[in-house]
Amino acid sequence: MHPSAASESSLFPPGASPSGTGQNGPRRSGSPAHHAPRDYSRTPVNVYWETTRACSLACRHCRAEAAPLPDANQLSFEEGVAFLQQILDFGDPLPQLILTGGDPLTRPDLYELIDEARKLGISVSITPAATPALTREVLARLKEHGVEGLGLSLDAATAELHDSIRGVPGTFDRTIEAMRWAKELQMPLQVNTLVSAETAPDLPAVYDLLKSLGVARWSLFFLISVGRGKVLQPLAPEDAENLMGWIYRTSQIAPFIVATTEAPSYRRVALEQMRSEGLTGDEIKRSGAYRSFGIRDGHGIVFVSHTGEICPAGFLPLVTGNIRHDSLVDVYRNSPVFQSLHDPNQFEGRCGVCQYHMLCGGSRSRAFEATGDALGADPLCTHDPALHII
Repeated sequence: MHPSAASESSLFPPGASPSGTGQNGPRRSGSPAHHAPRDYSRTPVNVYWETTRACSLACRHCRAEAAPLPDANQLSFEEGVAFLQQILDFGDPLPQLILTGGDPLTRPDLYELIDEARKLGISVSITPAATPALTREVLARLKEHGVEGLGLSLDAATAELHDSIRGVPGTFDRTIEAMRWAKELQMPLQVNTLVSAETAPDLPAVYDLLKSLGVARWSLFFLISVGRGKVLQPLAPEDAENLMGWIYRTSQIAPFIVATTEAPSYRRVALEQMRSEGLTGDEIKRSGAYRSFGIRDGHGIVFVSHTGEICPAGFLPLVTGNIRHDSLVDVYRNSPVFQSLHDPNQFEGRCGVCQYHMLCGGSRSRAFEATGDALGADPLCTHDPALHII
């Protein structure tokens, strides 16, 4: 199996999701219509909605710095429905909606919001927290309401390490139990694993654990030091490059798709590996490796906060508007911030002159975190454009 090169393309791979109802009647979310080619400067693949910041976990790397209680200013049900209707303005093919938090399960109107999205023909996936609220009955109900994919986080192969990162004892056991329920219910499952100096040595053991749990996709999230994530240590660039080589080799034998988040330079590593194996350009394209090339923060991805703020990504907190008074589609297509992110020719430093800037572009979130400039160079990448040609 060749890698998909990055997880930003979709929460779940084509063909993995069960049947859903689209605007023109029933259709498979994994069909070509759902994953049809699109101009990422016009239409994103994923719309992430931070439905709430309420969560009972205390994860050491939480971007949202979640709190036990919801923000009194979070979007109401009526505002949420109006937001969902804005997504239709992107036209066909519609983006996928991914419900995040905090913990989306804490919203009492969650199922009603899911129903509204499904009525509009919007594909819905969800990333709940592994708390006592996440039961088999809840997963079954989510599936009954048309949720097409589930994302769970597993940061280590042992309860001791995983729970130390998540901040609450018992989280590891609940996560493993939820994975088994998802397998029983035949819910497509993506497992998200943090990659940091603390977790990287345990990744081979995590992979071994996941092989028996019916996972559709394993996405390795390379730490961005924002929010509470500042207490953890990112990998050194050389160590990250070596790990990406391991990810590529693992992707060749894994029983599920293996991908990365906030590490678009993995696309370069994967492409170079495939070329070294003698694959031609046509063979690489047929392998599916190009599916997410070009997608990056703000380009193929858009994030809406719990209070309606529109940002290029959850880890790139550049507020460009608010769905309470702005058009999501207009902001995504026409705001100066998004327009600059749509155009890699505006990138600076090594990312601006790199031969891979169209298919990779570097992590805009990491560039912003490191330099204060979303168009700057991604410090995780070791590639020197001056020494290489495509």
